Amino acid sequence: MRIVTWNVNSIKARADYVLDYFATRAPDIVCLQELKVPDDDFPFDRLSDLGYEAAVHGQRQWNGVAVVARNPTTITQEGLPGCGDAGARLVTADVSGVSVTSVYVPNGKTVEHDDFALKLRWLDALIEYLAGVRADAGPMIVAGDFNLCPADVDSYHPDAASGAIFHTAAERDRYRRIVELGLVDIYRAVAPNDPGYSWWDYRGGSFHKGMGLRIDLLLATPDLAQSVTSVAVDRTFRKKRPAIPDVKPSDHAPVEAMIRGGPSPPFGHPPDRRSLAVDMLGPGRASRPSRVQPG
Repeated sequence: MRIVTWNVNSIKARADYVLDYFATRAPDIVCLQELKVPDDDFPFDRLSDLGYEAAVHGQRQWNGVAVVARNPTTITQEGLPGCGDAGARLVTADVSGVSVTSVYVPNGKTVEHDDFALKLRWLDALIEYLAGVRADAGPMIVAGDFNLCPADVDSYHPDAASGAIFHTAAERDRYRRIVELGLVDIYRAVAPNDPGYSWWDYRGGSFHKGMGLRIDLLLATPDLAQSVTSVAVDRTFRKKRPAIPDVKPSDHAPVEAMIRGGPSPPFGHPPDRRSLAVDMLGPGRASRPSRVQPG
């Protein structure tokens, strides 16, 4: 079973690109963020043609999240309770007995900005919500753009950015509390020393220089995490695609984990791993901080 999280940075602008990913990689469960479309403009039909169902919580121009899967998908929660003012940033779906939550944590802008307090409040609400789900659910996946670096290894410039947005003790403490609910950071469990960057600024050659952040995270309950066979950042889908050269890729790359078994068929088909393994991480950490924040 291939599970993926990906901030697509507008599915309307990148529909052909995103559909190319589904056709090429054939994932089983994908958590999408930053759709930037209302539900009516989501490409349900095109995904259905590829064999997928989607649970969508959309919003025009901003935010928007989805859970896309090959098996029947039923929404169990739309929006984070008590945080509707922050926009469409959470959707939970039941996928053949697995609780799957796609999250898009508020950016926060800077630690001095009012949005930073909103971000911390949103994370507090997320902890409370996930604690309830964890108590009631069996197998569970929580994935998305968390807009924070859990540790120094997750940032190319941890010393320069210490105490700055995405790198604060307050953000990391809340992330730790999420994990302590009984979830495993799959990427870090498998690759404890690899940077695993998933976001790079469009400017300054950041992608090719390795100036990135690991902010797109896959969490799972131990029963799923213990069956993970590999993890990867799919850098191929952070580059232009030859078949659609006019479509600019998202500034985020898909992050995936392969899990043995999983729900009943059609999960578990052989994956297409062309070019993924050799293009997993790219250059190492650079020394100069980025000047632009991720979305």
